[in-house]
Amino acid sequence: MVKKTMAGAVLDDAIDPYTQRDGKPLAPPTNFINRISYLGPSLIITGAVIGSGELVLTTSLGAAAGWSLLWWLFLSCWCKALVQAELARYTITSGDTYLRAINRLPGKIWRISWPIWLGLLAYVPGTMGLGGIIGGAGQSMSFLASLWDITIDGVICTGLIAASASIILSTGSYKWLERISLPLVLVFTVATLICSVAMQFTEYRTEPSDILAGLTPDFGIFVAFAALALAAYGYTGTTSGDITAYTYWCIEKGYPSYLGADKSDPGWVDRARGWIKVLHTDIWLALIIVTCATIPYYILGAGVLNAMGIVPEGNEATIGALSNIFTQTLGLWAVWIFAIGAFFILYSTVLSSVGAGGRLIPDYFIEMGFLERSNLRVRTLIIRWYLGALPIVAFLIYLFIPNFVVLIMIGGLTSALFLPIQSGATIWLHRKHMDQRIKPNPVVFYGLWLIFLFEVVMAGFVIWFVVLQQ
Repeated sequence: MVKKTMAGAVLDDAIDPYTQRDGKPLAPPTNFINRISYLGPSLIITGAVIGSGELVLTTSLGAAAGWSLLWWLFLSCWCKALVQAELARYTITSGDTYLRAINRLPGKIWRISWPIWLGLLAYVPGTMGLGGIIGGAGQSMSFLASLWDITIDGVICTGLIAASASIILSTGSYKWLERISLPLVLVFTVATLICSVAMQFTEYRTEPSDILAGLTPDFGIFVAFAALALAAYGYTGTTSGDITAYTYWCIEKGYPSYLGADKSDPGWVDRARGWIKVLHTDIWLALIIVTCATIPYYILGAGVLNAMGIVPEGNEATIGALSNIFTQTLGLWAVWIFAIGAFFILYSTVLSSVGAGGRLIPDYFIEMGFLERSNLRVRTLIIRWYLGALPIVAFLIYLFIPNFVVLIMIGGLTSALFLPIQSGATIWLHRKHMDQRIKPNPVVFYGLWLIFLFEVVMAGFVIWFVVLQQ
């Protein structure tokens, strides 16, 4: 029997977590302290979120644009959380997986709806983003080795990372590595926050006028750095992939089964509302953590790198350029903290991102009618093989386009294109399929519409500034 873990690579052979089981439902916790013990999916998402978007794109955007786009980073972090929360509300109360829910949308071509076809078309550019993350981890490993006067080519390091990730993910026994990586990611994030404070005692200190200018929208600067700004928007906060993955982690956590499958049960509505509160607590706490992790990267990019006239460019020079955010604020000794932290923050993102993507593949086959949902053995095999192969495929993409910053930007821009599809789908599912008794209040519904319209405009900007202007 294969052990199932919420963040693991495989499913349990005996218990299908993707069903609402008829066992005894669980009463929800009634206060904040008790809710804490039932949180969890956000920790996995946080491990995926705090990574390439923050370290590479956010810092590079600050270095290029200075303080002018600080407002944009706050917007990027906060505008997607409501969609994440409400799509997860639908998932845990309906029992649908993400793809099963999306396949309910009208406009089917053959057996699946048009957003799923678009998702398949976007698979290659999305995987290119993963190739960039693996390439960035390889360059950070090469940079770390150079501190010991060991010269290892970044491509070789990237290959080693891809091979190790493939082995770890295919065995499904990487929970121990997550237990090591997550604290290191958190320590690195705290160190970045400390650097942004330490910056105030150096020649790069921030003036109140800088913050005020940064919080005042400047669309001229936005247009000047549109491609990088839109890529950062797509890859900071929760990405479209993270929103998708979150629904699967919630199901594996057991939230749908805690509600119970019998909606005619008099206690079902109260249980649903109680567990939705747990879900929202999970999301909002993660949002606070992600915001506190993202903004310091921008502050350091704008306050240090921009002031030094350094814009991270090129494949091998980027990690070294980014290290200045530590060395110029804490001292040259801090290059070790940066090198180790950068490696783990990117490597953990690889594991989290690939692990989540594996859940989607069997769902594609199920919705196309090629696989029965009840066939757990085949589903497990598909996940194992996919998770073993994807890091190698991503590495081959990196070999073909050996610039991890460009690849990460492509991944971020792809995410930005798909965000309006998710917000639009959430609105439609709420109106057509959500149980009327546990729908959110009208303010939430209007908020979803506002976010949807904003994300449609952003997707239009990606097409105009990045696709048509190139």
